[in-house]
Amino acid sequence: MIAYFKRMSLRSRLTLLGTVAVAIAVTFSAIASWVATRQQLINQLDSNLTSVQASPGYVQALLRFCGTQQPGSGAADSSPTPYTIQVVTADGTVCTAPGKSPIDVHTDDVAVARGTATTALHDSTAEDGVVMRVATARQNSVPGWATQPFAISIAQPLTVVDDPLRTLSLILLGVAGVGVIGAATAGLAIARAGLRPIARLTETVELISHTGDLSIEIPVDGEDEINRLAKSFNAMTGALAASRNRQQQLIADAGHELRTPLTSLRTNIELLMRSENSGRMLSPVVRSELLTSTKDQITELSSLVADLQELSRQEESGVGRILQIEPLHEIAARAVKRSRLRGPGLIFTENLEHWYVRGDSRSLERAIVNLLDNAVKFSPSNGEVCISLQGGVLEVRDHGPGVSEQDLAHVFERFWRSPAARSLPGSGLGLAIVSQVAAQIGGTVTLQNAPGGGALATFRLPGAPTPPPDLERV
Repeated sequence: MIAYFKRMSLRSRLTLLGTVAVAIAVTFSAIASWVATRQQLINQLDSNLTSVQASPGYVQALLRFCGTQQPGSGAADSSPTPYTIQVVTADGTVCTAPGKSPIDVHTDDVAVARGTATTALHDSTAEDGVVMRVATARQNSVPGWATQPFAISIAQPLTVVDDPLRTLSLILLGVAGVGVIGAATAGLAIARAGLRPIARLTETVELISHTGDLSIEIPVDGEDEINRLAKSFNAMTGALAASRNRQQQLIADAGHELRTPLTSLRTNIELLMRSENSGRMLSPVVRSELLTSTKDQITELSSLVADLQELSRQEESGVGRILQIEPLHEIAARAVKRSRLRGPGLIFTENLEHWYVRGDSRSLERAIVNLLDNAVKFSPSNGEVCISLQGGVLEVRDHGPGVSEQDLAHVFERFWRSPAARSLPGSGLGLAIVSQVAAQIGGTVTLQNAPGGGALATFRLPGAPTPPPDLERV
């Protein structure tokens, strides 16, 4: 049954669950109504029987029926009455009104006759099989009965209760049936109307899955849960489309950047192979130049591949990664130590105050190294590179030619290289990696011309001069 329920469509399940819920509610309501009505009718019948028993006229009738006769003799007065009247003595003897079937005596009736109880109300059965409701009350002695105390029982068939209840049951059954059918119909209509936006969403998702077109959007015309889901889906497909566009652009840019060193490598290797195959040996100077050029191109390719891997790693690490508290001043000091090896003739001036940030130490060090490498690349011989860290602002300044105004807007783009830097080694990804690291940890990076010449890179990172006491530093 559960397996079949799981195979049902969502619309069918909602309709079925709604119908079952209404059926249960209607059933309990009908049962409660029936029980309450039955109790009310029983209470009303008991009140009527008690009232009749207390009537002086009925007491006189009893005296006329049984008081002048011996018990069980069946007196001759047969006045029509809807009640069955009988006398119950202390020893359990009964005298029933003429034309009425005697009723089984209950122990409560005998207790009333003996004086141990004042009244009794209960169901009993007559000799003819009719179920009766009996009310018994104690009375004084009757002449001719040895002045013994007795009780009078007034009974009426329970058909006065059962017949209306039977009619009520049929009415409730009909109402419940109509209610369940109506609930099923309404549930189906509501399920269709409520699930129509989901059906539209499903059709759009299937269309995107079939065509691969991430530009398709789901119409949004409200603020309910379905429309919020549609908005989230549109945002997700937009992010996927942007990611795919970035990947395609990265592949295209990487292919463009790889073409030049690969072409140069191929040309150099072909020249070396032709020289070997033809037996016409190249001069040592030319051969050395070709080998040096080949080595430089391989180095450039290695650097480009490493930068691409780092860029890809940065994009992956920015999703769902838990960042730790890191000492930026220590990371910057390590970066300066590495950069000194790349610019042995340069003077490095550092002023690093304590600053702690939430980030990845490897990514932060790579970003600072890239800023320093950029400064080393454009610094003149015996030039000075200054790095400072104050209040969460890390600045790297060189004393080179600076950057032209038209190039400043493109320095953080992937694979972008200014005309003046195309003859220098590099992949054009260094500053793009810095920008990506800054964005991941909520910081910013800018590059501008410094007063007095040179370029000034400013790396702003949120943090504090002391590590938070409630966070463990890794």
